[in-house]
Amino acid sequence: MPIALALVLIAVGSTLFHTLSPWWWTPIASNWGYIDNTLIITFWITGTAFVAVVLFMAYCVYRFRHGGPEQPHYEPENKRLEWTLTIATAIGVAAMLAPGLFVWHQFVTVPDEATDVEIVARQWSWSFRLPGKDGRLGTSDVRNISAENPLGLNPRDPLGQDDVVIETGDLHLQIDKPVKILLRSTDVLHNFYVPEFRGKMDMVPGSVTYFWLTPTRTGTFDILCAELCGVGHPQMRGAVVVADEAAYQTWLGEQRTFAELSGMTKIMKANFMPAEK
Repeated sequence: MPIALALVLIAVGSTLFHTLSPWWWTPIASNWGYIDNTLIITFWITGTAFVAVVLFMAYCVYRFRHGGPEQPHYEPENKRLEWTLTIATAIGVAAMLAPGLFVWHQFVTVPDEATDVEIVARQWSWSFRLPGKDGRLGTSDVRNISAENPLGLNPRDPLGQDDVVIETGDLHLQIDKPVKILLRSTDVLHNFYVPEFRGKMDMVPGSVTYFWLTPTRTGTFDILCAELCGVGHPQMRGAVVVADEAAYQTWLGEQRTFAELSGMTKIMKANFMPAEK
């Protein structure tokens, strides 16, 4: 009896904790409410299965306890039970996978009007690149990475000359405007994650990964690295600021382009580097 009661309390307590718990997700700030809905569906399916199994265990412990009138019998096979469990399990797994596959398709199907924004990770900082007046990002190559060109932009690509490069500041996005997030890493595995956006994606050296989102709430949100990337991983923080169109355009006009930064670097070299003999 004590074991059966303990199992019942586990099932009831887990359900009440999930229902009444004050801990929940942060308020969403993007279009990815679908992800919340998918998680809730998964919780319902797995939670129902968990409660059913635990209560069944409690029933078996009490009903077939030692000293009862029933006599055990050997039953090596039960085709009906096996088919029932197989079909029920298949339906449960399909019910959990289907919403996830649907949302994943949306997650990587970028709308045509989305603006490209590049995020580059390195141990242990974030850098950002936004398109300039031409609305297009220039090409980049890891072979171009240097102290003067940390993002590896191609200096011979005219499309990249007006790209806005942000190395030490925050990423700014315009509310209600879809963006395609292009993700690169220059050293090890990282993961771009903003909890309020519900979007995250691994950043793989040598590859460009992506997803898209539409910011739906103004404010400042933390950027976290969700992939263990070394001793400085806990301190790899950044910020993304979602603003209205006027504030966003004002901020964008204050940023420097790749051409301007390259020109400043050349001037500094000419003024402060000793001349070669």
